[in-house]
Amino acid sequence: MTWSLVFEHLFIVLAASILSICIGLPLGILSYVYPKARAVILRVVDLLQTIPSLALLGIIMVFLGAGKTTVIIGITLYSLLPIVRNTCLGLQEVDPGVKEAARGMGMSKPYQVLMVEFPLAFPTVFTGIRIAVVNAIGTAVFAAFVGGGGLGGIINRGIRIQDMGLILSGTGALMVIAVILDLLMGWFEKQMRRSRGGSKTMWVPVAAILLAFCLLLPYGTGRGGGENELLLYDGDYSETQIMHRMVKLLVEDRTDLTVTIQDQMSQVNNFKSLIGDGHTCDLMISYDGTLLTTFLQLDTSDVPEGTSIYDYANQVAGEQYGLRLLDQLGFDNTYAIAVPQAIADQYGLETVSDLVPVADQLVFGAEHEFFTLEGSMKYGPFTEFYGLRFKDTSPVDVSLKYAAAEKGSFDVTEVYATDGLNRKANLKVLEDDRNFFPDYNGAFLVREDTFEKFAQTAPELEEVLNLLAGQIANEDMVDMTYQVDVMGRTVDDVAREFLVSRGLLNG
Repeated sequence: MTWSLVFEHLFIVLAASILSICIGLPLGILSYVYPKARAVILRVVDLLQTIPSLALLGIIMVFLGAGKTTVIIGITLYSLLPIVRNTCLGLQEVDPGVKEAARGMGMSKPYQVLMVEFPLAFPTVFTGIRIAVVNAIGTAVFAAFVGGGGLGGIINRGIRIQDMGLILSGTGALMVIAVILDLLMGWFEKQMRRSRGGSKTMWVPVAAILLAFCLLLPYGTGRGGGENELLLYDGDYSETQIMHRMVKLLVEDRTDLTVTIQDQMSQVNNFKSLIGDGHTCDLMISYDGTLLTTFLQLDTSDVPEGTSIYDYANQVAGEQYGLRLLDQLGFDNTYAIAVPQAIADQYGLETVSDLVPVADQLVFGAEHEFFTLEGSMKYGPFTEFYGLRFKDTSPVDVSLKYAAAEKGSFDVTEVYATDGLNRKANLKVLEDDRNFFPDYNGAFLVREDTFEKFAQTAPELEEVLNLLAGQIANEDMVDMTYQVDVMGRTVDDVAREFLVSRGLLNG
C-alpha cells in the first residue's frame, strides 16, 4: 500500500462529499419550503440508498464509462439521504419565535430561510454532512471495480490471496481516515452548537473541505492520454497485472512510447473501457474464450465447424468493435475442475469422469457467477454434460473461494488452470477428459486504431507486442502467479525476471 492510494481514496471521498453537499442542501431546503415536494424528494433519496453499490456503479458506467467520475457520482447519490433529511429537519426545528420575528420584520421568505433559519439549523445540517462523509469512506472501496482507484483494490487482493497483512493495512487505513475526519467534523459541530450557529462559523468546515479537496487534486486528475502514451488498466488478478507489466517493460524498452497503467479494473469493465469513441485504454490481456462468451455474448455452438474459437472471436470482434486479438501467448487459462489432494487420494480421482460415481457424496463450491444461467460454461450445463449429481452446492464470493476450499467448506470446485493459488490450496486439477470447457488462450486484445495512432512514433508496436507470442506456457504462468500471490513478490519483479529469462529484456 502506498500513500498515493490513500490520497486517491481521500480525493474520491471529498469530491463526492462536495458534490453531495451542493445537491443535498438545496434539496433539503426545497423539502422544507414546499411540503408537497417533501414526500417525493425524500422518497427518491431513500430509494437511491437501497440500490446495491455495485449495481449503481454499473448503471452509471453504462453512460459515463469507467473511472473516478463514475465512482464520485455513485457515492454522491448514496450521500444525499443524510444531508437532505438533516437539512429539512434542522430547518423545521428552528424556534418558531425566531421565524415569527423574521416575518414581522418584513423579510421575504427566501431571505428568512437562507439568512436567518439556515445558519441556526446548520449544526443539525452539518451532522448529516458528517454522516455522509464517514459513510463515503467505506463506499469508496467499490471504486476498484470500475477503475476508480483508492484502497479497495488492496483489500480485495488481500481477501483473495488470504494475506492478512494487506487486509489489515487497507482496512486500517480506512479506519484511520474515518476516525480523523469524524473527530475533526465532530469538533466543528460542537463549536457551532456552542455558538448557536452563525453565518461565519458555518463556513469554516466548508472551507476546510474545499481546501483539502484542492490539495488532493493531483491524485484525482486523469493520468494518461498523451500523444505518445499507450494506456492500459491494472487488473484485479495477478495474471493480468503481470502481463500488463510485461507490455510496459517491452514497449518502453523497444519504442519511444510511454506506457501508463491506470487504476485497477475488472476484466468486463476493462473491455467496456476499450470500446467506443470515448475509450480510455488501448489494449488489455484477454482470452479467446472470454472474448467469445463473456464480451461478445456468443456460445461455443455459434462457432462455425472447422473454425477455431480464436479465429471466430477475432472475426466478430473486428466487425462489431474494431478489435482483434494478437498472436496467442502460449498459456490456456481455461476453466478446470479441481479437488483437494486428500479428496483425490481418497476416491482415486484423475479425470472429471471419475467424479460421476462419487458425486452424490461430495459438495461442489464455486463463485456465484459460475452458478448463473447465462452462457454454457456454467454449473448447470457442465453437470448435465458429465451426468454429475452432487450432494449439495455452495456458492461463495470469488475472493473467498480458495480460503473456503482450504478450510474444507466444499469438496469440488471450479478454478482457472493457470492460477497459482491452486498450488497454494493443494488442489489437484482433474483432466477434462470429455473436453467440455473450451480453450481460453491468452492474447492481447487491441483496438485496431491503436497501431494507426502510433504509426509515426512506434511503427513496430505490433511486432514488439508479438515478441511474447508462444513464450508463456501454462506452467510458466502458474509459477509467476504463485510467486506474486503466495511468495509476496512484486508483479514488476516477476514480469522483468521472466522477460530477462527469455532474452527479451536486458538484465
